[in-house]
Amino acid sequence: MSAPASPPLPPARTGAPFRASAGVRAAGVLLALYTLYALSQLDFSWQRFSEGLGHGTRLIGKMFPPDLDKWDILGKGIVESLQIAVLATALGIALSLPVGFLGARNLMPAWVTWIARFIVAVCRSLHPVIVAIIFVKAVGFGALAGVLALTVASIGFIGKLFSEAIEEISPKQVEAVRATGASFMNMIAFGVLPQVFSRFIGFATYQLDSNLRNSTMVGIVGAGGIGGALFSAFQRFDYGFVFTILATIVAIIVLAEIGTNALKKALDV
Repeated sequence: MSAPASPPLPPARTGAPFRASAGVRAAGVLLALYTLYALSQLDFSWQRFSEGLGHGTRLIGKMFPPDLDKWDILGKGIVESLQIAVLATALGIALSLPVGFLGARNLMPAWVTWIARFIVAVCRSLHPVIVAIIFVKAVGFGALAGVLALTVASIGFIGKLFSEAIEEISPKQVEAVRATGASFMNMIAFGVLPQVFSRFIGFATYQLDSNLRNSTMVGIVGAGGIGGALFSAFQRFDYGFVFTILATIVAIIVLAEIGTNALKKALDV
């Protein structure tokens, strides 16, 4: 017997294989036109840009030599910024865990997820500096306002990403744990957390790095940390001390990056 005939091949497609749709092309053209419009409305010119480069060069020149005589002020501000960042990250993680679980639509009913996502949206709506101003008015100047402001920012970031990570898990492992008759908390511990643990470590370390940077900004409005000393140095035109503060902040961020990479490697994530 002869072999059965193979089915006919589909007709070959003609035209560009990766051609964008008309809607995508139209959106790109509109975006380009709006970019040009925005540039025309913001009083942007190459003359201002070139003059700004000259002003920036002179400012950087005034920062040398660095001022290394104010170690007491620098040390106190840096230690306070580190404390603010660590405390805000720890509180933010502790509060983001329940918010993230409550916001996961594959675990919770719709009305619960809407409440959790509303909380996350509120926390993400305002810049940490604006939140810090509010807390400075509420609790007074100092590190407490900075910790509270960065805790709110941490909930907005980690809570959103954590709930999205939970929604992307495989349901098979969760169903297998449920089939054993495990409680809801055991299902979370053995069916959900193992699938999102590595991503959660990444979110937490990134938020710590972000809080280290933001702790300098909230200090400018009186929420503690090295930002207050940096703002005072700018007001005094003490650019040598400004350079010392900025260089120290950069060094801390680099060391934090090295530390977080070592932590991820140790945890094998």
